[in-house]
Amino acid sequence: MAFGTKKSFFGRMQERISDAIMLRPQIDENTLDDLEEILITSDIGMNTAIAIVDELREAVRLERIRDAQAVKERIQQIIKERIDKGDRNKMSVNYPLVILMIGVNGGGKTTTIAKMASMYKAEGKSVLLAAADTFRAAASDQLAIWAKRVGVDIIKHGDGADPAAVLFDALQAAKARGTDVLICDTAGRLQNKRNLMNELEKMNKVLSRGFPEATQETLLVLDATTGKNAVSQAQEFGSVTDITGIVLTKLDGTAKGGIAITISDEFDLPIKFIGVGERLRDLEPFDPQVFATSIFEATDSVDEEEDEEEVL
Repeated sequence: MAFGTKKSFFGRMQERISDAIMLRPQIDENTLDDLEEILITSDIGMNTAIAIVDELREAVRLERIRDAQAVKERIQQIIKERIDKGDRNKMSVNYPLVILMIGVNGGGKTTTIAKMASMYKAEGKSVLLAAADTFRAAASDQLAIWAKRVGVDIIKHGDGADPAAVLFDALQAAKARGTDVLICDTAGRLQNKRNLMNELEKMNKVLSRGFPEATQETLLVLDATTGKNAVSQAQEFGSVTDITGIVLTKLDGTAKGGIAITISDEFDLPIKFIGVGERLRDLEPFDPQVFATSIFEATDSVDEEEDEEEVL
């Protein structure tokens, strides 16, 4: 994971935590209170922030930690343990694989699909896209543009078509062609929660009946810059479908980054990928250890020459 090539997505959070620890002559209750406040104001939910600091407080007491560097290492470990879901952080490698992409409009779902298609194609996998977000005007056309740009096929119907019908046709095409990975876009917002739930339920039934031998992943795409709104989205979508993982987008220096810790901890959801830029290659597998370490190790961006055609 090449976090070092990007400006740190934790930004000011890193400086504040380092100042709270490194500039104090000793680690005391005031230090811990300051840490708790920093975590809460860095988009880490209150419950998670309190739990992290309580665990740190207990470690400081029992292990008699006094050295600032040791405190940094200990809080890194605590955060890493809370976001590390083991093999659940990894995408399934059992093919054929069908990936349902869910999330609100504007969260980066379409560009994430393009990035994933590009990634799988670079790995030598055959990829097919399904444009089942038929309720948003021009969504299918936008995805078709990306399919052409990445060099993969797409199954699409007209605007307002039945999303489940699009998925059904895509499943039939994937089976007939022996496709490795089918990535299906879905509606980000309908008239109400019941309509959204009905559509997702119908699509899941079509998938289970039409392609039962395929492995399924359902990924929720969340915009890291929306902060605590991302928590609400995880709660809403989690109430209508089984989510197997999170893709956290726009961690490119503007987001605080702490929301990843909250979602992973409070919802027990594994983060599969993070989006760290606007290029097709700026989608990286999530590494809990590197992520936790990055909180304390700020990095300056390393500007690479960008292929203009690759910028999303």
